[in-house]
Amino acid sequence: MPKSHRPRRGSMQYWPRKRAKRSYARIRKWPKVDGTKLLAFIGYKAGMTHIIAQDNTTNSLTKNLKISVPVTVIECPPIFPLSIRFFKKNINNQSQIISEIFNKNLNKELKRKIKFPKKINQEPKEYDEIKIVVYSQPKLTGVKKKPDVLEVGLSGTKEEKLILAKKLLEQKEIKLEEVFQENQMLDISGVTKGKGYQGTVKRYGVKIMQHKAEKKKRGKANLGAWTPKRVSYRVPQPGRMGNHQRIEYNKQILKMSQDPKEINVKGGFSRYGVVKNPYILVKGSIPGPAKRTIVMTYPRRQNKTQSLEIVKISTSSKQ
Repeated sequence: MPKSHRPRRGSMQYWPRKRAKRSYARIRKWPKVDGTKLLAFIGYKAGMTHIIAQDNTTNSLTKNLKISVPVTVIECPPIFPLSIRFFKKNINNQSQIISEIFNKNLNKELKRKIKFPKKINQEPKEYDEIKIVVYSQPKLTGVKKKPDVLEVGLSGTKEEKLILAKKLLEQKEIKLEEVFQENQMLDISGVTKGKGYQGTVKRYGVKIMQHKAEKKKRGKANLGAWTPKRVSYRVPQPGRMGNHQRIEYNKQILKMSQDPKEINVKGGFSRYGVVKNPYILVKGSIPGPAKRTIVMTYPRRQNKTQSLEIVKISTSSKQ
């Protein structure tokens, strides 16, 4: 018989398959952007709907035609600045916090998340990097009360970053339109839905064996060779699935608005309710269930945008 070949069961692209430490993403690397800007914003996933849009993209197969496009609604209440962090690299080229200047006017809801600082730090004379710490206002959405705290990068030179950070720290709040614009691309970081303990068929896509198979059908027939006398970590095994941190690259903002009545569906979004704050419509789906905290950043690898003119937004019930 000819030797059969097939792709391995379960991608090794994401490894290890461990769960996220918290319910919102941690950004490990910030993109390089022209100008001096805040590079991220915090939002809350409300749900999905669809729009009818006219495709004006050059060389598109559906040019000048009306098409249906799935979109995700992300509610984005204003965020508050918490502090400015100054970093310096040690002998191992690792960044360490050397000083942190806190905002004088902090929201009382922040006590649910952190302890308020007692001493006031000074601006250091020498530093290598500046970042700003912000926190969200989930109480405005009805999702929860405890704010989410996120360390956000800035673009530009050290001097430009310091000027922008001081300006943001003096502001009462940072609004969505100060960070992003319509029709630009985003990278969306989030934590996926948790699936609990699952078997190899759902977790890795292992083929179900025929009914004459010995002992099991929904499992891996062979766990490996006799030698070495151990099971490799590459072999599909049952275990916990989901609740992983993932990034969706190049998601296009189709609409930004201050009026939530334009997109609120009849009866509210399933398992979320009614949107009450500024929102964005993002083309396609994003990771995580409803009410999940979403971190939106400038794109790491910019792609071309699709020219879509919104004709109608569906507000029919999704219950």
